[in-house]
Amino acid sequence: MDAGAVLASDVEIGPWCWIGAGVQIGAGTRVEAYTVIKGPTVIGRDNHIFSHCSLGEDPQDKKFTGSGESRLEIGDRNTIREYCSINRGTPLGGGVTRLGNDNWVMAYCHIAHDCQVGNFTVFANNATLAGHVEIEDYVILGGFTGVHQFCRMGQSSFSAIATIIVRDVPPYVIVNGNTAKPRSINREGLKRRGFAPEAISTLKRAYRTLYRQGHSLEEALRLLEAERDDSAEIGRLLDFIRASKRGIVR
Repeated sequence: MDAGAVLASDVEIGPWCWIGAGVQIGAGTRVEAYTVIKGPTVIGRDNHIFSHCSLGEDPQDKKFTGSGESRLEIGDRNTIREYCSINRGTPLGGGVTRLGNDNWVMAYCHIAHDCQVGNFTVFANNATLAGHVEIEDYVILGGFTGVHQFCRMGQSSFSAIATIIVRDVPPYVIVNGNTAKPRSINREGLKRRGFAPEAISTLKRAYRTLYRQGHSLEEALRLLEAERDDSAEIGRLLDFIRASKRGIVR
């Protein structure tokens, strides 16, 4: 361990790990064997990082010169399984890669530079994020999902196995295929989160308006605007779509 690393007194570090300068690790975190963590990287409390992970390595970006702000921030209570890699950010991309709290990242996943991942997400094995991707809370990525750079996945969305995402995925929507196509509202996921039946029914109607009734995108949004004041979920859906720079899956 480098003398420039700062670890809470109860952090557990397994054999053959390397903890570099500029690394901070919070209380209750466990790091298993053969993991490499380079700084600047800040890791919060009660994380479990399994063996052979690479955290805080240089971004895989040809424009990165090694100078300027470049760091990784990982929150609390995350599980990061074997052989995962999470790179630091780049000065041109905001300087920081973030993984929030209470995420479950399964083996062989990759989170590239400047990605912003929220809370309570699940990354199944081999899910991969290119640079600058945004993943909101409660998103689930099926195994071998690949997300193109600068794409966004909205809250409680879901990708099936081997999905390739090249446009934004709106909140609450299930997608699958290469390239990703919308399939339905994530009804089961919303039920598990405690959404009321009325809210789920509202989102199912919104999905039909957006995807099943032959409307143009602008016409569908105009129709949904009439429901904004009666549904926080419709408002979140509309705000996400209107903020999209890459366009949404259609």
